[in-house]
Amino acid sequence: MNVPPDLRYTREHEWVRSIDDTTVEVGITDHAQNSLGDITFVELPNPGTVLQAGTTFGVVESVKAASDLFAPIDGEITEINEALSSTPEQVNQDPYAQGWMLRLKIADRAQFDGLMSAPDYEKFSAE
Repeated sequence: MNVPPDLRYTREHEWVRSIDDTTVEVGITDHAQNSLGDITFVELPNPGTVLQAGTTFGVVESVKAASDLFAPIDGEITEINEALSSTPEQVNQDPYAQGWMLRLKIADRAQFDGLMSAPDYEKFSAE
């Protein structure tokens, strides 16, 4: 399982990368994309949407199932990965780089710091 050490993780298998003090990038983990199988569609909200941690922000559809996406922390969407509308398979091919889903201007840095570290996520995913 590929779990980059510089990211934070959620129990819903999302990853969060700190870009700077106020902005993070969000996507789904290698474990999640592998469980879903071939991703055929990604539905994301518009920039400007304000998210609350734990609420649904979109859907990923695959040949196996549809799965909700959950906001890892509070924030406002500043950008979405437009490329996923035409090439959703990027989530399978490169979940931690080309497969990113959205960028958030975060409301509370402490929420990011409270997410799981890579070792904690590896342990959680193995259970």
